[in-house]
Amino acid sequence: MWVWQEVDRRFLARRGIAVPDDYMAAVNALEFSAAARYTIDRFALDETPQHLMDEWMELSRQAYAAEVALKPHAGDYLRTLARRGVPLGVATSAAPELFIPALRRCGVYGLFAAFTTTREVGRGKQFPDVYLETAKKLGLPASRCAVFEDTLLGIRGAKRGGFLTVGILEPCSAHEADDIRREADITAASFAELLPQPV
Repeated sequence: MWVWQEVDRRFLARRGIAVPDDYMAAVNALEFSAAARYTIDRFALDETPQHLMDEWMELSRQAYAAEVALKPHAGDYLRTLARRGVPLGVATSAAPELFIPALRRCGVYGLFAAFTTTREVGRGKQFPDVYLETAKKLGLPASRCAVFEDTLLGIRGAKRGGFLTVGILEPCSAHEADDIRREADITAASFAELLPQPV
């Protein structure tokens, strides 16, 4: 999540705009092109949605290429599940040209059997579509899957699809922590907490 906050900060700073407190929550709820249109309207920018998306992609590509790392103990957790034969999938709002190189660089790409983006399904994570499509690719019903999310929107979208939800608490969504604890089926501050009894 910090990558997108930093991308927003750098993008708006280039235009002399400070990031409003409610901006991240607003764009997190939107698919990529819708977020670009929202940003243009909100800040009265004389730019095209494609220009914004291209700039966001370049800024995020730079961060994913060099700065993005796995959450603490996430790699151990994923490898534990893979050793037990648990099929793993990625449901993300990030573009493949961002997350695939990052997963490869972090040494976990080969653990996943399915990948789905919100762009592919046409709606954001507040809807269950991206999770349902990932489950379909894994050949599993939602009732046999757990979704791990670090945002409240993601938790709510997955629950709407009938998934068990695991809220991973993290600094970038600290303002939602109480709601995540209340709404997720399971919460953890770190994957280390889940390792003794993997979901």
